[in-house]
Amino acid sequence: MFGWKRKTAAPPAFPPEDYEPVIRSSICTGEKVACMRNRQTGRMQEVMLIRTQEDLDSFCRQYGLSPDRIKTVY
Repeated sequence: MFGWKRKTAAPPAFPPEDYEPVIRSSICTGEKVACMRNRQTGRMQEVMLIRTQEDLDSFCRQYGLSPDRIKTVY
């Protein structure tokens, strides 16, 4: 309203040589979270919650990935 637009934040940049995309999945609840894992330290930074296939597709589009390239970690 009144010409104001909600600004959406750009996704954080992760250099591909330092970070790899992973899906962290819970064994108990089945909850899935898209993360970027640091290749050197193994530390994961959560990016978004994955509820449906559309969420996974959105994550892949944001970072220019293909779904078969993403590993699942339990």
